[in-house]
This record gives sequence, structure tokens and C-alpha cells, in this order.
Amino acid sequence: MRLVAWNIRAGGGVRAQRIVDQLIHWNPDVVALSEFRGTEASVSIASELHKAGLCYQRSTVDPRAPAVNALLVASRYPARVVSLQRAPVDPRRWLHVSVAGPNPLAVMAVHIPNRVTGRKYAFMDSIIDIASHWRGPPAIIMGDTNSGRIDLDEESPAFNKIEDHWLLQMNQLHWRDVFRMLYPQKREYTWYSPNGRNGFRLDQMYISPALVPQVRAFRHQWGGHTPDNFMQRSSAENTVRSPAGVGRSAEQRREILSDHAAMILDIEETQ
Repeated sequence: MRLVAWNIRAGGGVRAQRIVDQLIHWNPDVVALSEFRGTEASVSIASELHKAGLCYQRSTVDPRAPAVNALLVASRYPARVVSLQRAPVDPRRWLHVSVAGPNPLAVMAVHIPNRVTGRKYAFMDSIIDIASHWRGPPAIIMGDTNSGRIDLDEESPAFNKIEDHWLLQMNQLHWRDVFRMLYPQKREYTWYSPNGRNGFRLDQMYISPALVPQVRAFRHQWGGHTPDNFMQRSSAENTVRSPAGVGRSAEQRREILSDHAAMILDIEETQ
């Protein structure tokens, strides 16, 4: 099974069809999109994914505020929304879906608010509460967390001790950051500042202990203006070698489909 999590930036806008083309090229079984909206562009993305077989879809879009960032989960397998008492009190930025694939899977899509909202730390505390009490099926919490490890996940100082400790807490609860599980000290970034000079790893996939043995492969992938552009990986590690903003002109950076890299995870189906 392949899972993709991607912040598509501002609902996709004029990039919508190219975002769809890229997603179809990656051939996922489950997709979680953040900064999905109820706008025409985002609706068209959902429609095209439905045509491509990702027909079980759930979103947190509020039709009364279609231009506000929300989440979409699209799946090839039946999916139903799950409500948890411990869930963050931020309904557009949290979406828990039970996916009835070959093996049951709980998919929790997140877009953690940034600090200036005043809602970030309560949201993070809720995720810790969920992780510490989890007794359900194999699970994944994935998306844009606006957080990272001090020094290791940043090219210039951005993360604070609360954010750093939150990632450590998740690991102490035996929920593993897949990228760090595979590459403990590797520096690889999923977002670059507008000038392209400072990189940060703002996006993570955390998996519950039961899912750890099923991990086959993981990579960050920058979407390009055609499905195969900007997908230059090393043969040894299958990782991106030309991230957005590094060694690129402003024009080239505009060709990247989002300011975030996607996360792509392959897991074994055990039945």
C-alpha cells in the first residue's frame, strides 16, 4: 500500500491539474492533502482523483468558508470518519479516517497551526494524548506539523524547545517518525523559505508500533511541472537531489507545484 501526504499550497490554484497529474503518477492508495479548500481548484483535484480510483473521500472543508485551508483524505478503499474525544479542537486541521484496505488502517491527517494562531501547543498536546492512549489498529499520523528537531531539521534557527520536545515525546511513545527511523541523522528538508536559502523539515509521518515492521520505503518528493520533472533521486537512497530553492532561479522555483515536498510511504500488506 502506498500513502502520500502533501501540502498543496493554497488549495492548488492554477496548479490544480498538474497536481492531479503528479498524484496520479505517484499511484497512491491513500492521499492526504493539506491546504485543500472548497474552491473550484481544490474541488477539481478531488473530482479527478475520484475518476482515478481514489473514490472514497472525506474532507474537513466548511462550505460556509470555502477559501479556508482544510484537509482531504482520498482512498481506493472504503473510508469512514472517526471521532475521538481526545481529538484536537480544530476541525479543519484534523481528519481521522478508518481505511478498510487489505489490512485495517487508521489514517490521521493533520495540519498543525503555526505559533501565531495561539492554537499550536494545545493541538500538539491532543496528538500526544491520542498517541499515548492508542489501542486501535495500525495507525499513521501524517501531514504538515510546522515542527521539527532543533538544528537537525533546520538550516537556520526556527524551532523551539516545545516543538523539539513534542517530536521526542512521540518517539518515546514508540510512534516513529518514518524518515528519522530510516535516516537518523540525515538532513533533508520539505519546505524552503521564500528566498530559497533556508530549508526546514516541517512535514512528518508518524506510525504506531504495529506499523513499523510493515515499512518498505519512504521518500520526500518535490512535484514538478510535469510528472517526471524535478524527481532526481540518488540510486542509493532514492532521495531528492534538487529540492526547491536550492540552486534554482526564481522562475524555476515557480515551476515546483507546491512550496512543500510530498511524503511517500510504501507499507507491506500482510494478508
